[in-house]
Amino acid sequence: VIKCKAAVAWEAGKPLSLEEVEVAPPKAHEVRIKIFATAVCHTDAYTLSGADPEGCFPVILGHEGAGIVESIGEGVTKVKPGDTVIPLYIPQCGECKFCKNPKTNLCQKIRITQGKGFMPDGTSRFTCKGKQIYHFMGTSTFSEYTVVADISVAKIDAAAPLDKVCLLGCGISTGYGAALNTAKVERGSTCAVFGLGGVGLAVIMGCKIAGASRIIGIDLNKDKYTKAKEMGATECISPEDFKKPIQEVLVEMTDGGVDYSFECIGNVGVMRAALEACHKGWGVSVIVGVAAAGQEISTRPFQLVTGRTWKGTAFGGWKSVDSVPKLVSEYMSKKIKVDEFVTHTLPFDKINEAFELMHTGK
Repeated sequence: VIKCKAAVAWEAGKPLSLEEVEVAPPKAHEVRIKIFATAVCHTDAYTLSGADPEGCFPVILGHEGAGIVESIGEGVTKVKPGDTVIPLYIPQCGECKFCKNPKTNLCQKIRITQGKGFMPDGTSRFTCKGKQIYHFMGTSTFSEYTVVADISVAKIDAAAPLDKVCLLGCGISTGYGAALNTAKVERGSTCAVFGLGGVGLAVIMGCKIAGASRIIGIDLNKDKYTKAKEMGATECISPEDFKKPIQEVLVEMTDGGVDYSFECIGNVGVMRAALEACHKGWGVSVIVGVAAAGQEISTRPFQLVTGRTWKGTAFGGWKSVDSVPKLVSEYMSKKIKVDEFVTHTLPFDKINEAFELMHTGK
């Protein structure tokens, strides 16, 4: 058993608490990882807020991390102690019908136990003050050591800077893949990206790499426009600057609507606007943001009858074990940007400040 520091969420709506936790050794087909860097994501904040129907407390959150394999359980063959790895919240077992189908990346092998906050055998590897602590998204990267299933880990280039590539564990990969894999953005097309946080910026990067000729960023926070343009946005607009609905503005700006739109917020009203901003006949709108529990999307069916397509994406459609090492290589060869997404680097004990910075859009 390893004793180490972890940021524990004891209950919903309260700040994280830095505690000493015990991390049990990995069982069969499990891997224990020393985490060197983790990022904070709105998904962590969403669960912490209490809005997540799958949220269990007390829990160790975090799902954008990178580290080194400390030890392995029996039967683990893909990684060994000392390997550099990224934990994966969407695993890839290679055996379920989802993994065998090229149309999806949604491996279901450990979905049920992962959703309940447990390892695949239905138990936890974390304890604190004599209490069992739940796992989060199969990763729990807000701990100096964590245990994951062996199908939930990608071995990456040992030379990669872990404080940067941890972002490929969720946000950047999600946005970049939404443009390339889900929408399949075409050269010369026009795109609209709603929400210019980390995921939205990664969508912009993907659209640019795919050769889009016009990329319109949409956000209420104008402080985000400079970074969006650095990533490839050709222009940025705020819905507050117009008297009419933003979808009508976009349809007018683009002679009938955009070819591709992306909702990167998790707001069902914006999801509708993103669909209705698409061009009749061929427009495709991708939902990337995660809406709160119980919310529903709506539009007039005529929007779809007249040739628009509504799609969704999880982790950008990447088959995780296969794709994450390749994404790291693309970063190392400067094909994709990662460093530019990092705004602040804080010590572990300032993790609550990191959440505050995220909530203020900084």
